[in-house]
Amino acid sequence: MTEAARILSVATYNIHRGIGRDRRMDHQRIARVILDLDVDVIALQEVETPPAVAGVDALLDRLHQHGYQPVLGHTLRSARGAYGNVLISRLPVMRYSCQDLSQPGREPRGLIEARLSLDGVERPSSTLACRAPLCCFATHLGLSMRERRRQIEHLVGRIDRARRQGLVDPPMLLLGDFNEWRRRSARLRPIDARLRPAPPRATYPGGWPLLPLDRIWFGGGLRLASLEVMRVGVAGVASDHLPLRAAFQLTDAVESHSAGW
Repeated sequence: MTEAARILSVATYNIHRGIGRDRRMDHQRIARVILDLDVDVIALQEVETPPAVAGVDALLDRLHQHGYQPVLGHTLRSARGAYGNVLISRLPVMRYSCQDLSQPGREPRGLIEARLSLDGVERPSSTLACRAPLCCFATHLGLSMRERRRQIEHLVGRIDRARRQGLVDPPMLLLGDFNEWRRRSARLRPIDARLRPAPPRATYPGGWPLLPLDRIWFGGGLRLASLEVMRVGVAGVASDHLPLRAAFQLTDAVESHSAGW
């Protein structure tokens, strides 16, 4: 986070198991894209991690060397390893939980809910109170419309619960691959009623992006400063999605005491 300007940078990126448009699996290439994004928080989807007995994960280990702490949200586990969502953060992770969004007969899906500390960032005045923690949600919704509708019902329930736990409206982010092809989708209205959507941007397919599958919502004193789809360098070939990056200004509304967090 840029301390003087109080800017929070985030991204969401479906890495497609590290398989690029050239059909080559290259996790170091994915790591290069993520490091080029240079964000404070990023939600990753379709991440494969090896079994614990296999040793260090090449992608997460390299990101850890650059100050990123991973929060694992596995949805599938086998002898070959695990698969699912990962939230990585340069902000201190205070606590987190993983919610099951799976529907019968469909691929398992999940939601990461994390509290990230915004303290330690230079404030414009020493009279300001401690910042409320950032509540960050990261997910990857299913492919069927009925499945997504039920997953969104669960998701907005978690958003409402997070708000009830604080004395103020907490700074909040929702990041992920929502598998919604339309820029304006009726299924997303329950989220839109609770958080502000960043303008939809086409991120899929990576070679010729047409569909806004990857989305960002925000609220609680965050003000959208910029939004871009990263297309340059290896980002154009490293996955079948392009990463979506946003920057937010932390307004004075974020500078507030909180309770129950």
